Amino acid sequence: MTRPKNDTFLRALLREPVEYTPVWLMRQAGRYLPEYCETRRRAGNFMNLCKSPSMACEVTLQPLARFELDAAILFSDILTVPDAMGLGLYFAEGEGPKFERPLREEWEIRALAPPDPYDHLRYVMDAVKEIRKALDNSVPLIGFSGSPFTLACYMIEGGASDDFRRVKTMLYDRPDLLHHVLDVTTRSVISYLNAQIESGAQAVMIFDTWGGALSHRAYREFSLAYLQRIVAGLTKEHDGERVPSIVFTKGGGLWLEDIAAIGCDAVGLDWTSSLAESRRRVADRVSLQGNLDPIALFASPEAIAAEARRVVDDFHSAGPGGGHVFNLGHGISQFTPPQNVSALVNAVHEYSRQFHRS
Repeated sequence: MTRPKNDTFLRALLREPVEYTPVWLMRQAGRYLPEYCETRRRAGNFMNLCKSPSMACEVTLQPLARFELDAAILFSDILTVPDAMGLGLYFAEGEGPKFERPLREEWEIRALAPPDPYDHLRYVMDAVKEIRKALDNSVPLIGFSGSPFTLACYMIEGGASDDFRRVKTMLYDRPDLLHHVLDVTTRSVISYLNAQIESGAQAVMIFDTWGGALSHRAYREFSLAYLQRIVAGLTKEHDGERVPSIVFTKGGGLWLEDIAAIGCDAVGLDWTSSLAESRRRVADRVSLQGNLDPIALFASPEAIAAEARRVVDDFHSAGPGGGHVFNLGHGISQFTPPQNVSALVNAVHEYSRQFHRS
């Protein structure tokens, strides 16, 4: 199988020469787009939207119709995996994701088992196939999953949390139970991501959204060790092409060298990290993805373009070479004006070309 017509994103992840810095955005298909809101209205609720391959395909493609993005990312949710384990995912209006049956008792934890991605999560694989067909080899498709620790946070807390009191109490009181949850979710994520690759995903990303909430020691034991197991278990090549992996720990700049050493192809950075300093710390071991503050997208188009140039300059101030994928430091806000995304994408593409001339 040949690479997509625009394979700039894949080449940047693999530190191959590119003509410009590729750009995509975390949550690029979402509520900031009026067309997404209309599709979600037709779906009735968020879970219906996730579980309809045709609608998931529709919203995945919507930002690509508006903006010259260099990659598509599967429209789904990180919590589909615990939902497939039987925890009963639902979305309360104005409150975010919740589980009907969070993990409270030891017997519930011991009974956890990895779901079959081709059975319990078949709707995701069907969406990947449909999206790949609709993309018609134009840009790469990114598959994704939540990290084991991030999934465990939701599974044990029952939803979002300000202090992660339940999961951290388990970490200190019953680390054996938390390790069991993490082991089951790790095996689940490996099979889930490999099924996405088999179905057509051309790169995969692991979102360790809450890893940064851990202490220095606990991060290595309860997050990083499981991320390393996942990366080691991923399918590295499919249909004759490398399948790169990206690991993103929000607030994880402290552990950059450790993350870079687990075998992933790229490390995602939030806006608190310097790309130049990060590049000096990891040399050419991995590519770097990031890292504009999402709130910058509420500024004027001129200010947005200036911030985009600063991010590109920051990466290249550490020396010549590639290996940068431009992205936000976290997901795009639902209140972002769509025209400001256009200003960002155009600025990155135009300004970065000067750094990639042969």
